Amino acid sequence: MTKKTFLGVMAVATAVALTGGALIASNMGFKLNYTLTQPLSGGTGDTGTSTIALPNFRQAGLNNAKDLMDDIGFANVTNVQKYLKATASLQVYTGRKNVGGPNAFSLQPGEGYFVKMNTTTNYIVVGSHNPGQTYNLGQPLVGGTGDTGTNFFAYNYHQTAADAKALMDDIGFVSVTNVQKYLKATASLQVYTGRKNVGGPNAFALTPGEAYYIKMNTTVNPYSPSHY
Repeated sequence: MTKKTFLGVMAVATAVALTGGALIASNMGFKLNYTLTQPLSGGTGDTGTSTIALPNFRQAGLNNAKDLMDDIGFANVTNVQKYLKATASLQVYTGRKNVGGPNAFSLQPGEGYFVKMNTTTNYIVVGSHNPGQTYNLGQPLVGGTGDTGTNFFAYNYHQTAADAKALMDDIGFVSVTNVQKYLKATASLQVYTGRKNVGGPNAFALTPGEAYYIKMNTTVNPYSPSHY
């Protein structure tokens, strides 16, 4: 099914203006114009890497990292990266022979990804929300593994939590250590803990299209996001 056909069968009702893209949404589906930008020159930390959150129900044929690169525009994308919770590392797929892993990892509901671009592209994301979708946000594992209890979460397009504090409250505040936002301009992380004198004092806004790190101290399974 093409994007045009997919959009034609969705009932889309509400238009909302958002920083970094425009979202058209309803309780059935959405279309998001999400800008993925190339690296900046001049010694900044911007490497052309953005986070991306895909919908629970993606368009047909968008199943793995190679499909995502093709959908964005293969020549425009350097790589797609998946966060591996068990080792706190990144799995890189380039789609190029002898560069990066040979296998295109599958795309899963609730997982965020990094997309590194070499050309700025306005990527049209389409999909629909599954109000019954739940997620496993796991605490740290013991025994010398790299698992710090950090999950890379695809912020839900129909989620009511508008900022980092609201997301922590929705999950269960005492279960969450912090929420982290990737800052593209500096290739660094902004950390919000919600605790006095620990981390930044302000709860950053959550934006459809972006993914966020959620560090847990207690497993919440299932987590069912509040949604409209």
